[in-house]
Amino acid sequence: MDDSIAQSVIWGTTIHLRDAWSAFHTFLRDFTAPAPGMPDHDPTDLEGAAWPDPYYSKLLDQVVNRGLSASASTGPVSVLSLNCAHLRQFSDASRTLYRQLLTYPREVVSLMDAVALECVSQLCSARFGRAIGPDHESLPRVQVRPFNLENRCDLRALNPRDIDKLVSIRGLVIRTGSVIPDLKTAFFRCTVCHFSSRVAAESGGRITEPTRCPRCYSSQTMELVYNRCEYADKQLVRIQETPDEIPHGQTPHTVSLVAFDDNVDVPRPGDRVEVTGIYRAAPIRLSPRERVYRSVYRTYVDVLHYRLVDRQSSTFTTSSADSKGQDPQNERPPVFIPEAIKPRLVSIGARPDVLDVLTRSLAPSVHGHEDVKRGLLCQLVGGTHKTFTRVGGGRFRGDINILMCGDPGTSKSQLLRYVHQIAPRGIYTSGRGSSAVGLTAYVTRDPETGLFVLESGALVLSDGGICCIDEFDKMSESARSVLHEVMEQQTVSIAKAGIICQLNARTSLLAAANPVKSRYDPSLSIVQNIQLPPSLTSRFDLIYIILDYPDARSDRRLAEHIIGLYQPQGQPRATTSAEDIQAPDLTLDAMTLSSYIAYARQHIHPVISDDAGQDLIAGYVELRAMGGKNVFTASPRALESLIRLSEAHAKLRLGDTVTPNDVAAALKLHKAALRTYALDPATGRLDLDLAYTGRSAASREAVPRIVRGLLSYVQNCSQEGARASSGQALPAVGQAWPFALLFREFRSFYNQRELTLDTFREALLELAEQGAAIVPPGYSSITFT
Repeated sequence: MDDSIAQSVIWGTTIHLRDAWSAFHTFLRDFTAPAPGMPDHDPTDLEGAAWPDPYYSKLLDQVVNRGLSASASTGPVSVLSLNCAHLRQFSDASRTLYRQLLTYPREVVSLMDAVALECVSQLCSARFGRAIGPDHESLPRVQVRPFNLENRCDLRALNPRDIDKLVSIRGLVIRTGSVIPDLKTAFFRCTVCHFSSRVAAESGGRITEPTRCPRCYSSQTMELVYNRCEYADKQLVRIQETPDEIPHGQTPHTVSLVAFDDNVDVPRPGDRVEVTGIYRAAPIRLSPRERVYRSVYRTYVDVLHYRLVDRQSSTFTTSSADSKGQDPQNERPPVFIPEAIKPRLVSIGARPDVLDVLTRSLAPSVHGHEDVKRGLLCQLVGGTHKTFTRVGGGRFRGDINILMCGDPGTSKSQLLRYVHQIAPRGIYTSGRGSSAVGLTAYVTRDPETGLFVLESGALVLSDGGICCIDEFDKMSESARSVLHEVMEQQTVSIAKAGIICQLNARTSLLAAANPVKSRYDPSLSIVQNIQLPPSLTSRFDLIYIILDYPDARSDRRLAEHIIGLYQPQGQPRATTSAEDIQAPDLTLDAMTLSSYIAYARQHIHPVISDDAGQDLIAGYVELRAMGGKNVFTASPRALESLIRLSEAHAKLRLGDTVTPNDVAAALKLHKAALRTYALDPATGRLDLDLAYTGRSAASREAVPRIVRGLLSYVQNCSQEGARASSGQALPAVGQAWPFALLFREFRSFYNQRELTLDTFREALLELAEQGAAIVPPGYSSITFT
């Protein structure tokens, strides 16, 4: 640092550059990070957890190794992530520097960049034994990115007092714009003498064009050469408040972000991020042709650092620099799990009763429903995604879709919300308040470019997680139609406003529906109870019918459980200490359960063994034979569901191989769900036609018999002049029969249980197609020809 800098202060402040320079230089040289397990160690500090002491000296040495051979103009920017918690705890001078950073971030960050570059030059000089100045062209550019501020500001709490200050905000990413070039240095060349000059962009992004050539003094001869200019990547991002932070009765507040260089393409729609940046205000022109500005300014946050946040545990998954290396084909960036709790998670997975422990831990306030909870656990961890490229196949989903339907007050919505809370990623919505574009994506204009862009809906925002939809039966037909592609291909195809694309929606769907008549009627099919199309119900891996039957024993246990929730001594106690891992009545708290699920999703990828494969084949063949002859009980989709459930069961016990026991558990789950909605009450056998079409195989086979019996009955009545049971004469052939009279008399004559009103109407339609009867649209009267 030369003498001119030592005597300078930041303009408009009393901050001495010498003091700030010396404080930050000493911090970079002498700071030592606490080791993992020490009292001052922060388990959410990813960078600090990976390096031994001294911390920032090691990071700067890595910067030298990574970017020494690249030139400053073409090489990559080296990022130095600065944990502000380290700055606050190091010394009095560093704490003063931290306060100055909050107040004057633009000036102090530039100073930190210069200090970091000088430290890099000193390291290079010591390594090569010769002086290498900070302006040497071989030195990499270093940018300091502060994060982890002491206080975090709510989105709706940002006000004019925070303009040009360093702020930390947290929210849900709802839109990421395309990467556009931002002009940093303009290259001008004279058209007369070919003299060239470079002009740097001002603070507001303005470029002052030279009006006269400095060499030949020609006026208005300097033209801009676009391919010689220097640009920076720029991206507009929009975030909004997370649902748990929105005040009651208010709409979510949104804030615009502007990211540059390596901060572009870090978050994706649906990510929860903590953003550290400078809150700025920019004037808005009334018209591009006028120089008059509006009195209301446009505000945004100039991003310095991103951190992706895990929703349940509020811990941080990865930082800006770490996210840039993510493979775009991967599901999501991994959730950070502290190393200290991984042995405990492995110990829980090694328990022989781990499935019972997880079932007790999922929604402990909900009594019973063990089969439903096991199915939800399988959905939370999911199966293994597969891509069969060698045999010409496509990508097969590993996500599990579940539908819950039943009587009111059976804890469907409670289970739905609990799954949403502990899922690593997901969106909760209601069927009545969801539209087709709200689920997929809608088109809007980009405020910066004026072009049409897509904003993601609930299904796209849930990519890599679970989309929970309550009141599924209240959805409109247009909203349901978009679910067919999502539930099987896991994509959303868009063709709107000239935008043709296919968005990823690799999400599990958890839906809860109420019957049409408020209470579920077991004598009707699931299609008639909730009025869902068969093409949609067939895409659910598990369908649970939750009924509320009066039973003295179960009612007493349920009442005791609910009363215990209102008493402090009766509330379920979650076990958190390491000593209680082997307790027989172990119940995990929500944080541990969420970490266990995240660990199973990220680190466990089971492979199907030969024995398990044979058991899957035998189980599928058994399912196909359960209904008897000409009865449809299982499809190839059922076999794929069994594979996903078996893999999920192996993940729950942290197993690397799918065993026959996992297949047996998957078959038990599938059959338990199947018996609730696909059991034909007339025959007592499974029949998927009853679930998918509303007609059982028995009723379908009964229609031809009823047609023959109806023709014979009408002919007998016309020949013998028969009378009804009430004494009135029955119509002859060619005369109209009242529908109610025909159904009542034929039912007493036929005397079969298989004759229902729907089956009778199907028989009449069959007669109309054969030309033997005239059936009006309202079935008011029937005329036999």
